[in-house]
Amino acid sequence: MTIEIALIIVLAASVVATSLVGKLARRWGVVAMPRPDRWNRKPTALLGGIGIFTAFAVGVLVLHPSVPGFWPLAGAATGMFVIGLVDDLRTLKPQTKLVMQVAAASVLPLAGLVLPWTSFAIVNDLITLFWMVGITNAVNLLDNMDGLAGGVAALACIFLGANFLASGQDAAVAVSFVLACAIGGFLVFNFSPASIFMGDCGSLFLGFMLGGIALLSNWGRSRGLVAVLLTPVLIMLVPIVDTSLVTITRILHGRRISQGGRDHVSHRLVATGLSERRAVILMYGLTAVSGGIAFTLRYLHAEVLYLIVPCFALVVLFFALHLGLLRSYEDGTVPQSNAFSFLMKFSYKRRILEVLFDLVLMTLAYYGAFLLRFGGIIPGQQLLIFQRFAPLILGVEMIAFLLGGIYRGMWRYVGIEDVIVIVQCVVLASAAATAAILVAHPHPRLSIAVLILNAILLLLFVGGSRVALRLFGAWLHGQRAARAAASRVLIYGAGVKGDLLVRQILNQGTHFPVGFLDDDWGKAGRRLHGVSIYNPSDLRKVTSKHVVNEVLVSSGKIPEEKVRALGIAVRWI
Repeated sequence: MTIEIALIIVLAASVVATSLVGKLARRWGVVAMPRPDRWNRKPTALLGGIGIFTAFAVGVLVLHPSVPGFWPLAGAATGMFVIGLVDDLRTLKPQTKLVMQVAAASVLPLAGLVLPWTSFAIVNDLITLFWMVGITNAVNLLDNMDGLAGGVAALACIFLGANFLASGQDAAVAVSFVLACAIGGFLVFNFSPASIFMGDCGSLFLGFMLGGIALLSNWGRSRGLVAVLLTPVLIMLVPIVDTSLVTITRILHGRRISQGGRDHVSHRLVATGLSERRAVILMYGLTAVSGGIAFTLRYLHAEVLYLIVPCFALVVLFFALHLGLLRSYEDGTVPQSNAFSFLMKFSYKRRILEVLFDLVLMTLAYYGAFLLRFGGIIPGQQLLIFQRFAPLILGVEMIAFLLGGIYRGMWRYVGIEDVIVIVQCVVLASAAATAAILVAHPHPRLSIAVLILNAILLLLFVGGSRVALRLFGAWLHGQRAARAAASRVLIYGAGVKGDLLVRQILNQGTHFPVGFLDDDWGKAGRRLHGVSIYNPSDLRKVTSKHVVNEVLVSSGKIPEEKVRALGIAVRWI
C-alpha cells in the first residue's frame, strides 16, 4: 500500500472515530462544562483524543514504519494517552501526571532517542527528559481554544515530515504525516465552533508524540550545534512561547501554574480585539514562519543563521512581552512583591531592558554589516577584525545613544521628533565609532563599507523597533475600541486639530473613529492615521456603512449651523 492511500485511510478513520466518540461522549455525559477560567461557552464533548489515537494506530499498523526507536516512543505515548484518558474520566492530581510523564520520557534515552546538545551522555539524557516533559505539558496548556492545539500540532508534524523528507528518512516522514492526518480528521469537528475537545488523552498523547518525533531526526547531528539546537525548538516555538508566558505571568501574580485561566497567548490576542478564529489563524501563521525558518537551517550557512534567528527571536520576544502586559485575570490580581516583580520594576524604571535591547540590536547590525559586505560568508581574517573591534564599537555607540538623548523618549508614543532624535543618535554613534577606531588603530584594516552598512542597519533596527511599538499600540487600541462598546464617532475637520484628536482617541480606546468629515474636496478619499476622510455630502453613505453615535468637531472655524444640519449628536472639542 502506498503512503498516499494510507494517509487517506488515516484521515477517514480520524473523521469517523472522532464523530463516533463525540456522540458517545455526549450520551455518557463526558463533556466540558463552561467555567469562568475556561474558554468554551457551552457544554462540549470531550475525549476527541480517542479519535486521534485510533486513527494514528490504524496508520501505524498499516505502514508499520521501521524507524529506530519508534516503537518504544509509540509505547510510551500510548501510556500517556491512557493517563490522559483516566484524567478526563477521573481527575488526577498534577503531581501524579508529572511523575507519569517523567516515567514515560525515561524510556526514550534507553531506546537511543536523545537530544545530542552536549558531548556528555548523561547531560543529554537529562535534557531529553526535560524536553519531553516540557513539550508534553506545553501542548496540554496550548489546548485552550477551538482548533488551536490540534492545528499547531498538525503544522509541526508537517514541518517535521518535511525535514525528514529532505534528509531521506522516508519511514520517519510516514510517522509525521500519519499523525498530521490523524489530527486533521479531528480538526473537522474541533475548529471553531468546536463540537468536541481532544481532552487530556489527546493533548498528552500529541505533546509526547511531537516531542518524541523530533528526536527521530538524524540529519541535525551532521550539521553541527546550530541545527541540532534550533530545529526542534523552532518547530515547537508556539507551544514553548505560550507555556513560558503563562508560567511567568502566573508566578508573578502568585497563581498556581496548573491553575486554569484565560491568560494564554490566544486569549490575549482576543483581548486585543481579534476574533477567536483570527487569533487561532495568527498562531498558525507564527507556527508556519518558525517551521519554515527551521526547514531553511539545512540550506543556509551557519553565519547567516546567527543573524536571522536572533532577529526572529527578538520579534517573538517583543510580541510576547507586549501580550504579557495585557490584563488577563478577572479577579484583578496584581504581581506579587517578589524577586520577579522587583526585577521587572527595577528594569523598567532604570531602562535596563531598553539598553540591553539596543545592545543586542547594535551587535546584530554590526554582524549583519560584515555579512552583507562579504556575501554571507565572513572570511577568517575579517572574523578576527570583527571580534577585535566589536567591544570598542558597541561601547562607543552605547555612550553616543545615552548622550544623544535616545533614552529620554517613550517608545509607546514615538513620533516624528523621536525619529529625528534616533537618526541623530545613529549618525553620532557611527561617527564616534569611526573616530574611536582611527584613534585607537591608525591602520585598522576595517572596511569603510562595513561602517556604512553598520550605520544603515543600526538605523533600521533601532528606528524600526520604536516605530513598530508605536504601530502595535495604535493597532491594539483600535482593535479594542472596534470590538468593545466604544462610542462610534465622526470627526469634523481633518486638519491639525483633527490630527491631534484622532491620535488621542486611538491612544485612549474609549471612542472608535469611523471617519473624518471635511469641507475640502481635495481631502476626500484620503486617509489620516488609517481613518477615511469624507465630504459632508457623503454623510448618508457613511451612516449606512457605520453606526455613528456622535460627531466630534475639532475646529471652531466650522459654522455651527452646518454641523447641526447633520442631524447627529454633536460635541465641540
